[in-house]
Amino acid sequence: MRYRRLGRTGLQVSEIGFGAEWMGKPQEEVDAFVRACEETGINLMDVWMADPAMRSKLGHAMAERGTRDQWIIQGHIGSTWQDGQYVRTRDMEKVRPAFEDLLARLETDHVELGMIHYVDDVDEFRGIMEGPFIEYVRQLHAAGTIGHVGLSTHNPDVAALAASCGEVEMVMFSVNPAFDTLPASNDIEVLFGDYDNDYEGMNPARAELYALCEREDVGLTVMKGFAGGRLFDAARSPFGVALTPVQCIHYALTRPAVASILAGFSELSHVADAVRYETATDDEKDYASVLASAPRHAYFGQCTYCGHCAPCAVGIDIATVNKFYDLAVMQDEVPASVREHYRALSVRADTCVACRACETRCPFGVSIAERMGQAATLFA
Repeated sequence: MRYRRLGRTGLQVSEIGFGAEWMGKPQEEVDAFVRACEETGINLMDVWMADPAMRSKLGHAMAERGTRDQWIIQGHIGSTWQDGQYVRTRDMEKVRPAFEDLLARLETDHVELGMIHYVDDVDEFRGIMEGPFIEYVRQLHAAGTIGHVGLSTHNPDVAALAASCGEVEMVMFSVNPAFDTLPASNDIEVLFGDYDNDYEGMNPARAELYALCEREDVGLTVMKGFAGGRLFDAARSPFGVALTPVQCIHYALTRPAVASILAGFSELSHVADAVRYETATDDEKDYASVLASAPRHAYFGQCTYCGHCAPCAVGIDIATVNKFYDLAVMQDEVPASVREHYRALSVRADTCVACRACETRCPFGVSIAERMGQAATLFA
């Protein structure tokens, strides 16, 4: 298992995480899922579920094995269980006991990541940051009950506000090639709609979010990386072609600022399916060729950092240069951190000899030589 730094939290999280929402199973099965994750090196667990039984089973599984300290847990603040149902709320009389219940049932006195739960509306985010909810989060942080402040959202506008506010250190965000074509919305149903509009390529709000998180050192963890399984079925995919789990994982992990993708496991074999990414070949990871040949919603003309252009005749890491260039041009001036990352490259864009051999390999028709010239000028 490979590990990545989760932004300025400094935490080293596994590239594949455990989205535990399907753990409404007998205790022995939950034990098996937790054990399988641990044995493969997964160390990030998301516990958004309010169901007391699920929380208790996960806590028991870790306590029984004495492995709580191996895990980095995303524990959600604002996810409550009321009258036998999950309810998302900002009512502090419900929020406080629900989070205390989470800790008790997980058999722990802290979580590494305290997540402001499921904020998809800009006005709601502003209300949270100006009211008693954020005061409670601050109290938890000051007491060490949460190690770092995070937030979960499906809306890039909310995620951008969170990444810019200075208090939120990481964001759990929905990332996959289908969602990345869509404009910002406070309605999650839009993400699973019919994609009737002729969306083409990366939506600017999402591209700007990734650049912002990279610049502000706000780490991203990924939810809904498979679009609920829709991307595995050509008939249901908005692209009209099927992707594999490995290809979806690779897409998510090649977005700027992304540290981990949280996979939901409903069957024990799904753990191995996701972790297979760690040993997958470049051909198995190749989402770009699939998307480039898709009959609908292609990313033509946009660099997706897939690496098909390699190898460069003079040794330029073209995908990385393109990523730094895209991060830089979204700002009024080149961020110092991006400039330093660019300068640290052993071979830079100004080395390009414009042979254009790379362009014959690019599945999206990117004018790479021209972009290398633009990057060389920008970073000069």
